[in-house]
Amino acid sequence: MMSLMPRKAGEFLAGTPAHGSLRLDEQLCFALYAASRSVVALYRPLLEALGLTYPQYLVMLFLWERGPTPVKDLVTALQLDYGTLSPLLKRLEAAGFIERRRRSDDERCVQVVLTPAGRDLKVAAGAIPPRIVSAYDLTAEEFDALRATLVRLTASVAGEETPAG
Repeated sequence: MMSLMPRKAGEFLAGTPAHGSLRLDEQLCFALYAASRSVVALYRPLLEALGLTYPQYLVMLFLWERGPTPVKDLVTALQLDYGTLSPLLKRLEAAGFIERRRRSDDERCVQVVLTPAGRDLKVAAGAIPPRIVSAYDLTAEEFDALRATLVRLTASVAGEETPAG
């Protein structure tokens, strides 16, 4: 299989579509866009049953994993800006899933905390990942390789160091 990974910045193996074609079917950005839309569409009915949107689900996943979290850490982890995250948090708070609290030791820092209803929602959400993963029709090796490639691509495009491993 021919690799599309550059040998060095801007240099790809000859014969690959990565040379700058204007064909839609050769655009990596379009393949990523179409895949993202399709995957999020799979989530939509499952999340609607829980009263969540996909971005809200990402916030909840982070909170279920990490517990109380400063808003700035959510911004970083989810790669969102404050203007996008703030209304999302307001809706989660209005739904009774989270609370935003100012830290007593630093009132400038707002902490996001799960409510009992938010913690309880984790049980119902547990059925979602297996249903989504089964729809991917990928082997475990393909899944891991694709995820690793996407993480590396994201870091590369953002100009970050790629995590080891």
